[in-house]
Amino acid sequence: MSQPTPRRPLSPLSSLIFASRWLQLPLYLGLILAQCVYVFLFAKELWHLVHDAPSMGEQQIMLIVLGLIDVVMISNLLVMVIVGGYETFVSRLGLEGHPDQPEWLSHVNASVLKVKLAMAIIGISSIHLLKTFIAAGTLNGLPFCPPELVATAASNVGAARCNALTTDGVLWQTVIHIVFILSAIGIAWTDKLMTHTSHKREHAGH
Repeated sequence: MSQPTPRRPLSPLSSLIFASRWLQLPLYLGLILAQCVYVFLFAKELWHLVHDAPSMGEQQIMLIVLGLIDVVMISNLLVMVIVGGYETFVSRLGLEGHPDQPEWLSHVNASVLKVKLAMAIIGISSIHLLKTFIAAGTLNGLPFCPPELVATAASNVGAARCNALTTDGVLWQTVIHIVFILSAIGIAWTDKLMTHTSHKREHAGH
C-alpha cells in the first residue's frame, strides 16, 4: 500500500499569495446582505400584490408576479455565486454527504460556474423581456410620457396614462437578450472544447 506523498511547506511568499484568497470573504458576506435585501423586496412586493389585488387589473397583477419571479431568479443567481464562488475560489465548505448539498456543487469548477451563471442571466433577461412585451401590449396606443412621468408609468403600468416604452427601447432589449444567449452558447461551446481537449491529453498520457 503506497504512502501518501508528504506535502512540502509553502514559502512565505507562496503562503501570502495563497492566503490572499480570503480577501474575497467580505465580498461574499456582502452578497449575503444583498440576499437579505432581496428577501425584503420580495416581501414588500408580495404584500403590495395581496393588499391591492382587488383594485388591480389582470395585466398589472401579471407584471407584479413576473417581478416576484425576477426577484427569485436573481436570488438564485446570488446563491450560485456565493456558494459556488466560495467553494471554488476561497475554501471547501465540507458538504459531502449533507442531505441538502446542491447537486451541481459536487462537480463545480470555474467553467461550470460560468455556464450556470450565463444560463441564470438568460433566465433573468427573459423575465425582463416578457415584462416589456406585456407592458408594450398593454400600453399600445397611449402617448409617450414626458421625462417627469417616466418613473411613475414604469412602476404603475396597469394604471398609466402614457407609455414609457419606445420601439427602439424594446428592440435594443431584444438584441441584448439575443447577445446574452449567444454569449452563453459560446461559453458552453468553449467549455466543451476545453473539456474534450483535456480528456484527449489524459488518454494520450496513459
